[in-house]
Amino acid sequence: MSAISLILVIVVAFFAGMEGILDEWQFHQPLVACTLIGIVTGHPTEGIILGGTLQMMALGWANIGAAVAPDAALASVASSILMVLALNGGTSDSQTAITTAIALAVPLSVAGLFLTMLVRTIAIPLVHAMDAAAEKADFAAIDRLQIAAIALQGIRIAVPAAALCFVPADAVTAALNAMPAWLTGGMAVGGGMVAAVGYAMVINMMATQETWPFFALGFVLAALKDLTLIALGVIGVVIALVYLGLKDMAKNAGGNGGGAASADPLGDILDNY
Repeated sequence: MSAISLILVIVVAFFAGMEGILDEWQFHQPLVACTLIGIVTGHPTEGIILGGTLQMMALGWANIGAAVAPDAALASVASSILMVLALNGGTSDSQTAITTAIALAVPLSVAGLFLTMLVRTIAIPLVHAMDAAAEKADFAAIDRLQIAAIALQGIRIAVPAAALCFVPADAVTAALNAMPAWLTGGMAVGGGMVAAVGYAMVINMMATQETWPFFALGFVLAALKDLTLIALGVIGVVIALVYLGLKDMAKNAGGNGGGAASADPLGDILDNY
């Protein structure tokens, strides 16, 4: 890995760590973090594939009460760095590198919880210092302490990322090559299950009586190889506009012959037929 790539990876890791708390620009999301690291290291395609797969897994990660979700930032950054090291070490099968990175993402995310607790423990004196500065109306000191606390979150990811970058690529490749076939095959199956579970979670959250027809239509359109992603996007926008128009018609009692509007505009139109 070149010096420029190393610096850019650390920068991405730093922003990913901060975004794990700020949650504004979504740098900590696997799809964004893995893609950026793939771009700066010369492996954009593999980064997108890894990030997209991990994103489906991260859909189910959420902080509920005192239960803290696994660290998506460390999982994304560390797994993508290991994937890049494997590819730079001469691994001809990129799928093996991606599958192994996916399998390592879960334990890495759990390890990130320890770093999160450590940084939040360190941040407690900073909060008390901000309270003291507030009593003195020293707003500049409050700003400095706030920036320092957020920077600690970035360092939490940047330091492990920098350490991983110095791992010899040949060592990572040798470890992958030493894995038996049953282990790599199991990782491939597990990676496929992760994506399937992620899709199931999305369907469970979004599926309603009105959206099921569009869901089925999307699968049919995606199977047409002549349609590009831009064409599919245009079709999606058109369908969304049509649906919104039908919804407005239903609210104005125009979708069911002047009767009372229902919550199912498509059903009202089908009933008229």
